[in-house]
Parts: sequence; structure tokens; C-alpha cells
Amino acid sequence: MNTNGALAQMLPRVLIVSRRCIRKNKFVDFVGEYHLDLIVSYGAVPVIVPRVSGISTLLHGFEPIHGVLLCEGEDIDPSFYESDISGLSDDQLDEIRRFHSSDSTFDSEKDSIEFSLANHCLDRGIPYLGICRGSQILNVVCGGNLYQDVETEMARVGKQPEVRHIDYDNYDGHRHSVTVVEKTPLHDWFKESLENEKMEINVNSYHHQGNKRLAHRFVPMAYAKDGLIEAFYDPNFYDPDQGKFIMGLQFHPERMRQNSSVGFDYPGCPSAYKEFVRSVVAYQKKVNSSMDCTKFDYEIIEMEKKRKNIIESFSVARNMYVAKLGDDMSQSREPKLHAGADFSELIEETMKSVISYLEKVNNDGDGLMMVKNWMETMSIEQLTQLLHLFKSLKDICSEVLDKKKLMI
Repeated sequence: MNTNGALAQMLPRVLIVSRRCIRKNKFVDFVGEYHLDLIVSYGAVPVIVPRVSGISTLLHGFEPIHGVLLCEGEDIDPSFYESDISGLSDDQLDEIRRFHSSDSTFDSEKDSIEFSLANHCLDRGIPYLGICRGSQILNVVCGGNLYQDVETEMARVGKQPEVRHIDYDNYDGHRHSVTVVEKTPLHDWFKESLENEKMEINVNSYHHQGNKRLAHRFVPMAYAKDGLIEAFYDPNFYDPDQGKFIMGLQFHPERMRQNSSVGFDYPGCPSAYKEFVRSVVAYQKKVNSSMDCTKFDYEIIEMEKKRKNIIESFSVARNMYVAKLGDDMSQSREPKLHAGADFSELIEETMKSVISYLEKVNNDGDGLMMVKNWMETMSIEQLTQLLHLFKSLKDICSEVLDKKKLMI
């Protein structure tokens, strides 16, 4: 199977970066199973990018990339989005690290990998879905910033905590309400579940950081009661059928399940993954189509190169054959047959030259030696072309000769 055919039959590939933890004194990289289940169920292949040192410089090795899903992980290093760390005191930062010890450490290698992938998606228009940390990565890459700690920063400006964004005692069961913005993809997915005029759904919540200033290109799709943006997208780059999808969700719709069963809290919960994979499939088709055109153009160029080489080979042979033995052998070796010459014309001219050459050799015993001397002045490329020509002529001649002998 040729490369293009293999690409056409390849399932679309979605890259997901693993999260690293320590288990039994060893590093273990993992990705939540619900992400993988949904990606597979809608027809794509999840490709796990391991969080290992140096992988950010090897991302080209994961091509082709048809989509990127970034999800859970540690806090993003604040140096990526602001230098004053939101004006929090050292005591406040220490308290945050103690209370959120599993998330508040920074993983510079994971940051590097995911920022590289996010930029790659934005540069090439690759579909991107960010869940929780992944939404924050997307916002920061596009110029937004984050709350270093939502509750602490809101309290610092006089806002009373209205929402608990993480509950370690009721980790998977905890929910809080969000208001869905009309005429957004999120509204389309959950509109059947919205009660009367409230426009609210209850979402899970596993974060203490959050998107603070949203990058200009994005439009909010949902807010928590404290004003925190819980979902956003780029309206100018959202058309799944055309392979366009850039979105961030602070909550985890893949984990919004009834008593940890297969049933979701709302029918719309898996929609983000469904539409994301739909865009990934469309993007793959666009890429393959583009590669077909590129490959077609490339093949035309390569064929023209080969054609010119063949013409050059015939021309070298023709010049040698028609040249008079002696000083006339030093005549110009430039091709006398133009690049647009008909192939039959080349064959005919060459055959005439061969016959002429044979006659000269038969009439002059020193002819072969003089030809050899002249060949020594030829370049390696010219000799190679000449050799290929004679090998081809030898094979053709043998085949035709055998057929003629059978007819006698």
C-alpha cells in the first residue's frame, strides 16, 4: 500500500498528554479512562503523549496530528501568565499549597509539552478541546490569565465565596450550578435539560484555579454564581463539519455520571467529545485531501524531472553517435532534443544514431578506442545516464528479438 493510501485508511489521531504521579516509589503516567472511552467510541484513536523529559522537542514524531485533547494536571506555572502572582502574600501561597497539595506543585515538563501542542493547534487550525487544566492552557496561550486560587483572590477583592469549586470530601459527587449562555454550542447540547427560564445545569468541579481574564478571541458559554467563566469557545473557529473546533470547559462532562455508572447526569454531557471528534474527522479529511493535491503536484514535478533525465540520456547518446570520430567528438554535449520532444521522436533519432555509430565502428578499427577516450571526458552523471539507456535498450532488444525468432 502506498503512503497516501495508508493515510486515507488511518483513523483520525487525537493526542492526549499524560499526567505523572508516584506509585510505589516509581513514576507512573496515566490518562483518565473516560476521556479515552469517549474518543474511541466516536471513531478516533487516542495517542498518549508521555510526560517525559525532552518530549516537547519530539512532537513532530507524533504526526499526523488531527486533534488535541488536554485535560487534568497540576497548576500551571504562573510565570506563563503574570509575574506578580496575583499579589498574594507568601503566607497565602503557602496556605494554598498546603490545602491543594496534590495540584499546587508545578510540572514544567508538562507545561512545556502542552503549551507547544496548544500553539501547534492554533498555528495549523487543528481541533482542540481543553478540559479543566486544558481550558486554562488554551486561555493562557491566547493571552488570557488565571486566578492563582479562585477563593483566595475573590475574597481579597471583597467577594464572598458563593461557590465551592473543589470538595475533597465529596470529590466525584460534588456539583455546583452554572448559567448557560444562549446561542452557544453548550446551550445547544444542554437545552433539553435546562429548567424553565433558569438556564442552569449542575456541573462537577475539581479545580482551585480558574480562568480570570478571558483572551479576546473567546466567548463565554457558562458562568458560575461567583462569576467564574466555566466554559468558552472561539465562535470564529467553530464548525465541526469543516474541521474547526477550539473550546475550553472548566468542568469534566465525561465524569458527570450517575453514581459513577455509565449513565450521564444529562444527555448533553458527551456532546463536547462527540462534536470534537466530528471536527477531528473532518480535519483529517481536509489534510488528506490537501496531501493528495500536494502529492499529485509533487509527482508531476518528479515525472518531469525523470522525463528531462531521459531526454538528457538520449541526447548524450545521440550526440556521441552522430559526432564524427576524431576532433569532432568534442562537439557540444548540450541536449539537442528539447524537453517537449515526443518520446517516439527520441527513440527514432537514437536508433538512427546507433546504426550510424555501428557503421563508423565497422569502417574504422580505432573507433571504439576513440569512443572510450571521449567517454573518459564525460561526467559521472552523463555516464550513468548512458549506462541506464543501454541497459534499457538491451532488455527491449532481447525481448523483441525473442519474439521475432519465434515467428520464423
